[in-house]
Amino acid sequence: MHKQQGQKKKLLLINPINAFTRDIPFLTESLSPPLGLGIVAALTPEDWDIALIDENFDTFTYQDADLVALSALTSAVRRAYEIAGIYRAKGIPVVLGGIHASMMPEEALKYVDAVVIGEAEGVWENLLNDFETGALRPTYKKNAGKIFHSPVPRRDLFHKGYGLANIQTTRGCPFSCDFCSVHIFNGPMYRYRPIPEVLDEFEGIDHNRVFIVDDNILGTSKNSIERARQLFKGIIERGIKKDWVCQASINFADDESLLALASESGCRTVLLGIESEKAEGLIETNKRLNLKKGTEHYAEVFSKIHKHGISVIGAMIYGLDSDSEEDLYARSEFLVQSDIDTHQANILTPLPGTPLFERLKTEGRLTATNFPDDWDRYHCFDVVYEPKKMSSEKLKSIMIVNWDMIWNRKLMYRKFLKTLKQTGNKTAANWAFFGNIERYNLALGKIREPYKSDQIFFKG
Repeated sequence: MHKQQGQKKKLLLINPINAFTRDIPFLTESLSPPLGLGIVAALTPEDWDIALIDENFDTFTYQDADLVALSALTSAVRRAYEIAGIYRAKGIPVVLGGIHASMMPEEALKYVDAVVIGEAEGVWENLLNDFETGALRPTYKKNAGKIFHSPVPRRDLFHKGYGLANIQTTRGCPFSCDFCSVHIFNGPMYRYRPIPEVLDEFEGIDHNRVFIVDDNILGTSKNSIERARQLFKGIIERGIKKDWVCQASINFADDESLLALASESGCRTVLLGIESEKAEGLIETNKRLNLKKGTEHYAEVFSKIHKHGISVIGAMIYGLDSDSEEDLYARSEFLVQSDIDTHQANILTPLPGTPLFERLKTEGRLTATNFPDDWDRYHCFDVVYEPKKMSSEKLKSIMIVNWDMIWNRKLMYRKFLKTLKQTGNKTAANWAFFGNIERYNLALGKIREPYKSDQIFFKG
């Protein structure tokens, strides 16, 4: 693009998606916008025009730009590289951020001009300065401090079809679960965003449903738990009336006074990383807090959460080295019989940057290695490695049976009524129900007829 004097430069932001998720009914109702790209837009000076192409809603068509920036998860990174190639062929520089590029910067630099490793705040401004002087560097990274500040994202750029807004209040995770790279991407230190800053942004969100994207809203230390308490109190005191969902560890139910505050401030659903109902699986995945709590206390945890009007998303992992065929069926039976409201039944997926990925790579057990094309398969519903106690084909066939078991229509309606009774909260029950519909459509929607809106007798 040739700019006349005084004409604004154009930044094009792109949110690529994996073809696996395209056209999944209900999916966008449970998704939240590309927060990282919204923050990048907010960090960009006013002498730039900014546009956003979001493939969750928009069919990609070429738009001219001076600079292109994408952010991608592992399962969408091949698509990001494909789009990057279109612009680079026209001489337009491309920047890539997000967790995959941060874990695999050497790979990413084969397809883009610059990689933002980790968080954008504190580096995006430098990147733009370098771009304007023709001195764009290959990588940009900053060391994170204990407290982080983040601008209010440019929500005006987000598509209105998303069912949830989103906000981040903390970063980092003190745990090092075998399958997770959050502690590498955001650091092992639990880092706080100032509560007044969070509350100001929360008040300005023009949506009544919000996903607090923190990987662990409570943390585990006395300071982090007290900080969460003050956040919930602040939401209540400011009269912010929004329903929200969050992610937490099993200690979410330890303090019922904290649960009461979370509920009063709008918490309707919490995602807990259960992973396994067996100690062997927890040892293998390095779920230390779950082990300390004890699997025999899971039911008590769910009961306490329900008592305060909050439903539970239980994330389980299938295909661990310790899993036999019988264990896989037993895991689903646990889900069915438990008071978990929304079932997440994911196939173990070795994402780059995780200890799991490095271990399976060293052992020669990764089977989907035609990168970048095979990154498309790293979405938690495919088998991309060789399990220890069965073939990859056997694991996939067993998972189809298990998915049919835990997401059959009668069970989902029965669970809805059970959740409604146990929580006494219609919003919590509805979110749980449609969470199950979404997971069914993701797991089986390409091989079975997906659930569509005209097949559901209620919605709210």
